[in-house]
Amino acid sequence: MKGTHRITGWGRIGSFGLLFITTLFWLACSAQPETARTSAPPETPPASPHPVSTVAAESGSATEKGLGPIKAKVPAEWIEQTPSSSMRKAQYVLPKVAGDAEDGELAVFYFGLGQGGSVEANIERWIGQISQPDGSSSKDKAKTNKKEIGGMQVTLVEVSGTYSAGMMSNAPPRQGYRMLAAVAETPEGPWFFKLTGPEKTIAKWSSSFDQFIGSFKQ
Repeated sequence: MKGTHRITGWGRIGSFGLLFITTLFWLACSAQPETARTSAPPETPPASPHPVSTVAAESGSATEKGLGPIKAKVPAEWIEQTPSSSMRKAQYVLPKVAGDAEDGELAVFYFGLGQGGSVEANIERWIGQISQPDGSSSKDKAKTNKKEIGGMQVTLVEVSGTYSAGMMSNAPPRQGYRMLAAVAETPEGPWFFKLTGPEKTIAKWSSSFDQFIGSFKQ
């Protein structure tokens, strides 16, 4: 009987020992994947196939505006004003630089289909509003260029000198002025864009004016 009890006791101890070892083995196996999961580096998200466009970001500084049949991107720094006459369809102030007495001004004109004279006649009239201190011909000094923008023929002109706005203006002649102008030929007739101001101020805004004209579309 005593022998029987000893065998039974050792059997119980053996069973408990086997259970204990099995439990440790199971815990070790179940913990291993968790360790692998926590030790693995986080997954890097895939790179975007379409990186952020710097052009799109830069275009946020301009607002697209409809000028008759023309759509153009107007720089945010240009200040829109109520047109000073019925002939003007839009008018903008381009703030002056330090040292200049006046701001630059962009005036937009439209006279109707077949009205207002030819492109060449208007450009010649504009150049005639600029005189040279030495009495030489402004027409000889003016730079003109033609290009196609947005499906439209656009004529550009640039001239500097003493500016006289014309018979409808009471302003005295202003020395040291510069004019940048453009005429866009649309199916509804030509649209006229004329920027004038002190030379340093216009020099500051000349790139903006080029971008404005270059953004034309129908």
